Amino acid sequence: MLIDRTGIKVEGEGKWHARKHGGPERRVWRKIRLGIDEETVEIRSVEITGSHIGDAPILPDLLDQIPANVEVGSVTADGAYDTRKCHDAIADRGAHAVIPPRKNAKP
Repeated sequence: MLIDRTGIKVEGEGKWHARKHGGPERRVWRKIRLGIDEETVEIRSVEITGSHIGDAPILPDLLDQIPANVEVGSVTADGAYDTRKCHDAIADRGAHAVIPPRKNAKP
């Protein structure tokens, strides 16, 4: 399973409105996190949150969307998911974590 995140701008006046009417640009972003099956390239799980929610707390929810009887061999994600909670959630599914350590990681 491959995990990644992207963002979308959902509302806000943007540059044109700010240039025409003055004032700051207001933007509201949403984060979309996807769990993709590596073999079939199908989206298996999706979470949409506000931009204030970090990546790591969402990983267990992404894994919970996959039925318990479906085997997850490995979970590949970026360093933002290098937390104890994420590694525990991956181990609970019997999967192998492929996550690079964060810059400040300790053994």
